[in-house]
Amino acid sequence: MKLILASASPRRAEILRHAGYHFSVLSSAIDETPYPDELPQDLVLRLAQAKADLAAARAVGAGIIIAADTEVVLDGHIFGKPRSSDDARRMLEKLSGRTHSVLTGVALIRLPDAERLCFVETTLVEFAPLSDDEITRYLATGEPHDKAGAYAIQGYAGRYIPRIEGCYFNVVGLPLARLQHALAELGWTEEYFPAPV
Repeated sequence: MKLILASASPRRAEILRHAGYHFSVLSSAIDETPYPDELPQDLVLRLAQAKADLAAARAVGAGIIIAADTEVVLDGHIFGKPRSSDDARRMLEKLSGRTHSVLTGVALIRLPDAERLCFVETTLVEFAPLSDDEITRYLATGEPHDKAGAYAIQGYAGRYIPRIEGCYFNVVGLPLARLQHALAELGWTEEYFPAPV
């Protein structure tokens, strides 16, 4: 049964590829604006389901759609992707020296019977205190600009994260072990691909 990643995120595709999954990509661009007073876990689940629904409507044949949405949350406040360098600086200043949550909502749809499985994974991330110079240097890398919370744990920002509690891959954008468990629940079995000789 084929896997279809409903995301244009190169990070999610990289997680799946490095873990040995074979999949195709069917990106699903949706409006990611939170509803007023929407709880972070409700937001990530709603957005993941909307992405999965859009991809499922366009997919052909049997397969399992995988969609996800990741948000950074501190003190109940959702940190989306920064809209400017000043926005990224403000986010990093707030995260500096604090522990925050990273929530990823995942929605799977098995086709053609439309069986669904959805969940939210949470990882706690501790950020070291950052000086103004460190924030300025990090912003200059360009890395924060399209990332939730204005940082990428798998990149330059990793040097400022001494500890996490939970799934590392969840912080990157896709909780890998929990995804594998969910795929098995939906009856997905891996095809055997022999190593090249």
